[in-house]
Amino acid sequence: MSDHFYRDFEDRHRGSRELIKSRLRAYLPFIEPLRALPGAGRAIDLGCGRGEWLELLGEWGFTAEGVDLDAAMLEACQERGLQTRTADALEALRALPAASLALVSSFHLVEHLPFAELRAIVLQALRVLEAGGLLILETPNPENLVVGATSFYTDPSHLRPLPPELLGFVVEHAGFARRKLVRLQESAALTSTAPVDLFSVLEGTSRDYAIVAQKAAPAALSDFDPAFAADYGVCLEPLARRYDLQAEARTDAMRGALVQAEAESARRFDEASRQIAQLDERLLRAETAIVNVEAANLRADAAMLRAEAATAQAEARAAQLASYLDGVLNSRSWRITQPLRGLGADYRALRAGVRRLNLVASTRRRSRSLVRWLARAAWRSALLRRLALAALDRLPGLRRRLRAVVFDAAGAVVDPAPLARAPHLRSPRSARILDELLRAVEAGKR
Repeated sequence: MSDHFYRDFEDRHRGSRELIKSRLRAYLPFIEPLRALPGAGRAIDLGCGRGEWLELLGEWGFTAEGVDLDAAMLEACQERGLQTRTADALEALRALPAASLALVSSFHLVEHLPFAELRAIVLQALRVLEAGGLLILETPNPENLVVGATSFYTDPSHLRPLPPELLGFVVEHAGFARRKLVRLQESAALTSTAPVDLFSVLEGTSRDYAIVAQKAAPAALSDFDPAFAADYGVCLEPLARRYDLQAEARTDAMRGALVQAEAESARRFDEASRQIAQLDERLLRAETAIVNVEAANLRADAAMLRAEAATAQAEARAAQLASYLDGVLNSRSWRITQPLRGLGADYRALRAGVRRLNLVASTRRRSRSLVRWLARAAWRSALLRRLALAALDRLPGLRRRLRAVVFDAAGAVVDPAPLARAPHLRSPRSARILDELLRAVEAGKR
């Protein structure tokens, strides 16, 4: 390409110069022992692009030349004073003498080449390298499923992805003594034991890889052994296995949690069943208590009805008694016997006093005097006289007692004069009682 399209494309999709240089420093373990070779110092970078690798080689003390077919890319290198020229990669190697270089490199070039041309470049690199020299071929890593399925084809000049085993077999078949697969640009989180999700399996594998091949040498190359023995990057297979193991661990944990949850659910179910049984028992007791309360209420209602009936009967009886009492209180006999009721009360009190003081004889004399006095007093009043005679007519027992008190031993005869003055008497019996009362009065005067 002769215009600036590919340079602009690289600026957009490959990353900044500083980012690319930081990534390329991953090859330093291979480069440092390379500088110790007798003829080390010369290097060629095929498809040098913007020249980031050429800059690093210059910093590390190499005399490096870059070749490329894109004029815009070479212009970027020339702006930084890097040694570059326009040339085809294969033709540039063919033009070099055998065993003249310590390092042949290409970064993201081989995926642009037909496979036959790739094999020819590998063979020419083996020819121009000195004993112990290195070949570095970096390319997108199709083990990264996102790279192999999508991002690889973002570059329109890419032909096909190259699996690591294929590119490694190419250099081995060409005659290189040993090779190392270096995986690059993986997610830093995947280098730890952190959990791996599915997207990390799809996209987290190293996005680029390189085959670093070394030409055989008669002298020992032990200084390179640590670099060739180390492991680099993240491979898809162990990453997927790690995901499976973690998924199994999560599944086991979920099973354990499920067993615990089932046990807890069973325990809670048993507890809930026990509580339900207790609630049922309480409910039964409550229903029984309600039935008992309702029965008690019915009994109370019945008792209340009986009490109301008894109250009604008592009220009726009370009304009857009140009516009867009103009749008694309003009767003539009640009014006539009022003084006698008072006299009876005094008499009962007097008898009680006599019993307490053993004054029976004295009390009787005083009572007779009192009775005589009352009889005289009653006889002076026409109304009291009529009432007394009417009462005595109804109370024969009281009449006999009064007669014994009022009448003297000789049995005086009532003066008929008072009978003439009391024409209201209804019967001879009443007249006789009045006569006895009058005689008692006269006797009391004497």
